[in-house]
Amino acid sequence: MLLCYGTNMALLPLKKLSPAPGAQVVDAWLEQIADGLAHEDADRNALCRRALCEIWYPGFARNWDSAVEDEALPLATRAALLALDPRNVTLEPEYYADCDQARFQRVKPLLWLWYSFDRSPLGAQNVDIGVRLRRLLASRIFKRCGENFKAFQHVEFSFGYNMEVGDDVVIHRHVLLDDRGGIVLGNKVSISDYANVYSHTHSIVDQRDVTNATTRIDDGVRITYHATVLAGVHVGCDAMVGAVAVATKDVRPHHVNVGIPAKSVRVKPNAPAKLDECLPTARQRSTGGGGRA
Repeated sequence: MLLCYGTNMALLPLKKLSPAPGAQVVDAWLEQIADGLAHEDADRNALCRRALCEIWYPGFARNWDSAVEDEALPLATRAALLALDPRNVTLEPEYYADCDQARFQRVKPLLWLWYSFDRSPLGAQNVDIGVRLRRLLASRIFKRCGENFKAFQHVEFSFGYNMEVGDDVVIHRHVLLDDRGGIVLGNKVSISDYANVYSHTHSIVDQRDVTNATTRIDDGVRITYHATVLAGVHVGCDAMVGAVAVATKDVRPHHVNVGIPAKSVRVKPNAPAKLDECLPTARQRSTGGGGRA
């Protein structure tokens, strides 16, 4: 496979933008969401419903209860209003036999708010408010969420509660993170647009025969555009899975793996002289991960 590298490469750090004219309104709304979730016994379903109703159907925000019973309204309108409450929708993971319903029902309202916000006029491609809201929700959905988590629009999960995420992780648009068997992302992991990371697999004989296997992606790894990492794969630190590649087996630290199935085509030029010097983080050691794949 031919690998092309530009001859005029340059470091292009992200710009820091000035606050938008309406920043105070956005700040107040996000603070309202955070305050509503601050208490352990908060009604997350009601909070999600109110937030979505204010976004999608503001005319019904103060009388949602009576509106869904109003027979003068079209049935489709009433059904749409009902769907703003997570208790009136079902998500695919709820049908899985291995779903911990108690844990999932706890995070379901936050997942529904995340997904529905992304499809709203307020969310869409609105970067600042989107990143900040998803960061707020992620810290209450994931098993662990480190500092400066950044997710762009239309990222989806299986359970959500089986995600362990380090610091400075970036998840780009339209990424699927199937954490059914658990996903562990180290610090400074970057997952590009339309990538898929799985942690469960099905028997080729009987689709009901499911194997869950934790997928580990170590510090500094890049999973690039449209790539797929299959269940149980361990991608070592500072490695890269190239565009459209399918990682069916472990990826060694500092290696660039491309193709279907993905295979190593080079070692990154910044790799240490001894590749075994790539040590697992303290968190990975505590969970049994890390080291040379």
